[in-house]
Amino acid sequence: MRRRRLWSTVLGILLSIIVSLVIAAWPGKSTFTVSPETTYITEPLDKHGYVDYVTALNQRIGKGITPDKNANVLIWQALGPRPEGGSEAMPPEYFRWLGGDCPPEEGDYWISWRGYLKQQAKTDPNFLYNADDDRAIDPPFVPWTAKDTPKLAAWLERNRRPLALMIEATRRSEYYNPYVPRRTEDWSPGLFGALLPTIQGCREVANALVWRAMHSITEGRVDAARQDLLASHRLGRLMGRGATMVELLVGLAIEGIATKGDIALLGHAKLTSKQLLAYLEDLDRLPPMPALADKIDTGERFVLLETITLMARHGTGFLEGLTNPNRKPPTGNRFTARLFTRSINWDPALRNANHRCDEYVAALRIPDRIERKLELSTLIEDVKTLGDQAKFTGWTERQFMDAETRGELIGNILIRLLTPAYQKLLESAERIEQEQRNLRIAIALAAYRHDRDHYPAKLDELTPKYLAKIPDDLF
Repeated sequence: MRRRRLWSTVLGILLSIIVSLVIAAWPGKSTFTVSPETTYITEPLDKHGYVDYVTALNQRIGKGITPDKNANVLIWQALGPRPEGGSEAMPPEYFRWLGGDCPPEEGDYWISWRGYLKQQAKTDPNFLYNADDDRAIDPPFVPWTAKDTPKLAAWLERNRRPLALMIEATRRSEYYNPYVPRRTEDWSPGLFGALLPTIQGCREVANALVWRAMHSITEGRVDAARQDLLASHRLGRLMGRGATMVELLVGLAIEGIATKGDIALLGHAKLTSKQLLAYLEDLDRLPPMPALADKIDTGERFVLLETITLMARHGTGFLEGLTNPNRKPPTGNRFTARLFTRSINWDPALRNANHRCDEYVAALRIPDRIERKLELSTLIEDVKTLGDQAKFTGWTERQFMDAETRGELIGNILIRLLTPAYQKLLESAERIEQEQRNLRIAIALAAYRHDRDHYPAKLDELTPKYLAKIPDDLF
């Protein structure tokens, strides 16, 4: 009898626990609040009541940009439907946001350097292809002839039409690249998994433009060389206007390539003072490179907040779905996922993520470089410390945390993991900016020397005829 009562008590406790867990994991019970302080944006919501960050970001960054002004429409026409190869096409949603149709499968599209070599090796038995050819795509920044490098000359000729389209694209005033992952109604990797298939093709196009400019110098076509270099500059600045840090990095890389081409133009082409000053005016008319702070304020913020909310929705299965492409995406109704997320209040994590983004943006907008760098270093170290403290919290301590503390703990880990190396990104942007300032001084010096057969004793002698103002040294 006593044993029966004991079992009845145990079963009663187990039944109570099971009922509590089922209630806790029942669909529809939110684990975070949709508000400006937490999710930052409050609409649109999907059918499950979660913020649709993909739609929200595309609405924000594409606002007012029509297809006829969007350089990216022509970039797709130049690169074709599969810029990186492969069998999977872009989701139709991408082109709905872009405002145009996916390019047809067949067409005179850009062919990469490696793709060209492999294609030629298949169709021409006399075509020699070796491993050294793969490394030849990086511009040499010296003039070259078709006789010395016939493969490159043939590759550039093969890409004549795509290059012309890309140059036309760079003359457009806007750049809007939609952010669309492959998603269903019940599963999405979010903005973290958004596809960016054109960026590497654009970087290779920039290399090709510099290659062609160096060839034009050899043939004495200085104006053609200038136009290709300016197109490369415009392409880098357009790419940098994308919402993500990746696109800004590619834009900075393209700008660096174009600047090295400018220096080669100065060193090898016989430019008159008039031509030099005209080129300086062309460079001054270029739009500025986008600011790093702008990327954090919108694109990077949305990625971070959405990742936290998707963790709240899918539990640990969300991260597993991102890191393991062979894993079946988790559904929002999985009991274990809901059991995990319902034990956490995610509001502290979302509030902290917003707070960190605000701090980074404020630090990056400090005018003084030394002060800006010190403030950024302090913030980065603080995020690292919080993330480390969260990782090394004891197992027993974690089990007895309340839901709010647990949310703050996991949020600190995610913030640490998903925060890029902003300091290195800032250094890259500043280095490119300083190279631009140095380039302007170099062009002004070349024009001064052309007019007077000697260099000035001081840079101040360049003003006001050659430069309106001597640019400061950032460093």
